[in-house]
Amino acid sequence: MKDNKIGTAIIDWLAYSIGYALILILMSIIFKKTVQIDNSYFGLWALIAALLIRLLNRTIKPVLVWLTIPITALTLGIFYPFINVIILKMVSFILGNHFNINGILMSFLIAILISILNKIIDDIITNILEKR
Repeated sequence: MKDNKIGTAIIDWLAYSIGYALILILMSIIFKKTVQIDNSYFGLWALIAALLIRLLNRTIKPVLVWLTIPITALTLGIFYPFINVIILKMVSFILGNHFNINGILMSFLIAILISILNKIIDDIITNILEKR
C-alpha cells in the first residue's frame, strides 16, 4: 500500500511539472516579447521554473492564501488569482535572466492557464486512481 502512494505521488509530481513547463514554453512561443525563457538545454529553464512554481505552490502559497483571506473576502474571491501572479513573479525574480515575465496582465493569463491545467490534471489523476 505504501508503494502505491509513492507511485501516485511521483506521477502527480511529474504530471504537474511537465504540464507547467509546457504551458510556460507555449506562452513564451506565443508571447515572445512578454514571456522569455532561456531556451538553452532544450527547455531546462522552463522545467526548473515549473519545479519552482510547484514548490512555491506547496510551501508559500498556503501562507499567502491565509494572510490574504480578508482581501479575498472583501473582493468576493477576485483577489485569489493574484496570489498565483505573486508566485510567478517570485519565480521570475529567483531565476533572473533565465525566466522573465513582463507585465502583470501576462502573469495573470499564465496564472489562469495554470489553474485550468491544475483542474484538468486533478480530474485525470482522480479518474486513473478510481479505475484501480
